[in-house]
Amino acid sequence: MAQTVQRPAAAPSRREPAADRGPGGASFFFNGHAPRRRALVVAVSALFGFALTVVWSAEFVDRTIGDNVADTLLGHTAKGTPITGVLAGLAFALATGVAGTFTACNIAVFSALAPLTGGPSASRRGRMAAALRPLSRLALGAVVVAAAYGMVAAVAGTGMPQFDQGQDGSGLSGRLVQAMVVYGLIGLLMTYLGLAALGVVRDPLAKVSQRFPDAPMLFMGGLIGAFLVGRPFPLFRRLFHDAAESHNPLYGAAVFALQSVGNIAVMAVVFLVVTGFFGDRLHRWTTRRPSRASALMAAAFIAAGVFMVLYWDVRILARRDLIWYPMAPWAM
Repeated sequence: MAQTVQRPAAAPSRREPAADRGPGGASFFFNGHAPRRRALVVAVSALFGFALTVVWSAEFVDRTIGDNVADTLLGHTAKGTPITGVLAGLAFALATGVAGTFTACNIAVFSALAPLTGGPSASRRGRMAAALRPLSRLALGAVVVAAAYGMVAAVAGTGMPQFDQGQDGSGLSGRLVQAMVVYGLIGLLMTYLGLAALGVVRDPLAKVSQRFPDAPMLFMGGLIGAFLVGRPFPLFRRLFHDAAESHNPLYGAAVFALQSVGNIAVMAVVFLVVTGFFGDRLHRWTTRRPSRASALMAAAFIAAGVFMVLYWDVRILARRDLIWYPMAPWAM
């Protein structure tokens, strides 16, 4: 007489649910696996970006950190010493670029590097070597945009809005208006990329990145280079003035490119160290649940985008007593 063999019930699976392909399918910014609580990711990221604007002190970052770092690298007072000659200008550009790593506009570099973390290589050296390719594309995009703007500054001279210190009745100079417009647009774009990473909206680079896989990294590098278009960092304004007075497009391109390289140099080193020591662990963590990678990328972009819009467009108005905005006592 045949006996019915009962098999033990299968253990509950912890695998990722079916991928949510979003409005445009999987792409560089969206891997096809949307987190279950997308609204929570957006809310927490936006809240973090807002909180950062409340406590951020430009005085501390620009002067206490930026000036001291530049003075140490140059071996003299960066603000008080004239820029004499091409070599001095190149050194000043690189040093002040490194010094401006943690200025309010450069905080967005963190979100640009977030998609690059992690990797399947078995060796630490292999992971770091693999990270050099996307990092080089990021640097290339930044250098091209920064160099192009440096050439424009050298040709146009000191008549550009970034030299306008005059204030109208609202207390806003042409320099600040340009910063508000440039960083506001970049912030909105980064917020959009964060939503694209969640699959809420279409990835704007989905089609072009299919033909040119390096396009997203070049694009994000271009965003970093575009920071110089609006940057009001005092040490950068000195470099800007020197390039404009030179009327030498090659010199303007070189110093602006070096400034942009300096901006990402510290981030690049930190990124390579994190990739080498923790990349394999992070790769396994995101592979077990691919939606974690989507959430990580989205959180970085949304937090940076919200920060830039609120800091450069809303908080500046509050600093001119045009509106009210919450700020920590040390950030006044």
